[in-house]
Amino acid sequence: MSFACGAWLPAAACAAAGPALDIFLYLIPSAALAVLLWIASSAHPAFFVFTAAGTLCHELAHFSVGLLTNAEPVGMSVFPRRIKRPKGGHNWELGSVTFANLRWYNAAPAALAPLLVLLVPLGVAWWRTRKGLAFDPVDLAIMFFLAPQFLSFWPSPVDWKLATRSWPWAPLLALVLACWYFKDVALGLIKA
Repeated sequence: MSFACGAWLPAAACAAAGPALDIFLYLIPSAALAVLLWIASSAHPAFFVFTAAGTLCHELAHFSVGLLTNAEPVGMSVFPRRIKRPKGGHNWELGSVTFANLRWYNAAPAALAPLLVLLVPLGVAWWRTRKGLAFDPVDLAIMFFLAPQFLSFWPSPVDWKLATRSWPWAPLLALVLACWYFKDVALGLIKA
């Protein structure tokens, strides 16, 4: 089934947006399904099965970036388990990765690695919309694979806490790299 952009938006808007609009429109059903999965999984633990693909990608992102940055991952689990909340009650931990060498230089990349999971839906959407926006039966299956990725790309509160071990070194390093990369532009602005 093919959807023309011009049926929804003026031709000028379709021309200006280009492939980005097709990617955005392709991902809307997956994002909507992600919201439904989030609601269902918070209602009953049995729905965690639908988030397993996202949990696996989240933990593999930690593990892979940990390997690349010498954080030495020593353990990985993708089995949900109940944990106690600090202020009482229980919560679910869907997966975890443990590191043996988490230091100032690799804490932020290893802890914030799940942000890279967002590249999975974007890459798949780009691949499926290269020849225009069209939905085939296979896209329904792809939607069920992509929806959990939207739920798993955001780092957990524990991940953000671990990333602070790189503070202020990681932002300072990013600033230095950005200055070096854009040095010609900055020099051009200064000379003008």
